[in-house]
Amino acid sequence: MNNSFFKYLNISPIEQDWGLYVTTVGYSNITPNEPYPNKNHPQSHQLTWNRGRILNDYYIVFISRGKGVFCSSLTESIDIKEGTCFFLYPGIWHRYKPDIQSGWEEYWVGFHGYYIDELMKRKFSHPKQPCHEIGLNKEMLLLFQKMIDAVQSSFIGYSQQIAGLTLQMLGLINTMSVNNQYDKNPVEKAIAKAMFLLQESLERCVDMPDLARQLLMSYSAFRKKFKAMTGLSPNQYHLNLRITRAQELLESTLLNIEEVADQTGFENIYYFSKIFKKKVGTSPKVYRKQFF
Repeated sequence: MNNSFFKYLNISPIEQDWGLYVTTVGYSNITPNEPYPNKNHPQSHQLTWNRGRILNDYYIVFISRGKGVFCSSLTESIDIKEGTCFFLYPGIWHRYKPDIQSGWEEYWVGFHGYYIDELMKRKFSHPKQPCHEIGLNKEMLLLFQKMIDAVQSSFIGYSQQIAGLTLQMLGLINTMSVNNQYDKNPVEKAIAKAMFLLQESLERCVDMPDLARQLLMSYSAFRKKFKAMTGLSPNQYHLNLRITRAQELLESTLLNIEEVADQTGFENIYYFSKIFKKKVGTSPKVYRKQFF
């Protein structure tokens, strides 16, 4: 994925009638020592640490890598680590930033509507407790990836589609907060993190021995434990993710076959077509004809 993507959406009465509508979607990868945030946001959304900010909508911000800090008019300073979601609330002053040495990777969605107002009144999430540790959750990452795909493609009806994805996110955050998965043993946590990192790396091949070293495991132990938990070797697991991603792009975007191959980490269209047909049973070109 590119270093950043964001879009602010125009909202019509049709979207408002749904009771839940999305106002903005984005992603940003902030490297160490990089200025934060991006200055290309609208003036109403500009954020500086000294001044802070007040917004008109609800937001979910998911930190998938790195660490930083968050505070608001209702909270003390809170340390944020990877695997944390925090909420922003309409009319509540807040500020946040990544650690200068680590940077961070963030996904966000802004949303509003009468259904969400009612949900928040029932204390789904409270401004005094805005942070939820959900871990490096693959399902959350997939929901954001689907949302960004839908916004970039902008097919008819996508506004309702991303509203539904936002509701799924809210349900997932609630489930993960209630049934916190941090009771996993260290090996299970390491493999879960590997699965998340592989999901984040669909646009390239991954050096699996290097990934094992990041998790402080030998490659043989990593491969054995990974296969025991998933039923697949790390390479086959990642290949299946990339093929699934290719299917999604063929189904929901106008990217040509070569662009789909490039975005899923295949070195050339011929190898991509060969692997795709082996896994799916048909060529990418024939597969796409089912949808367009």
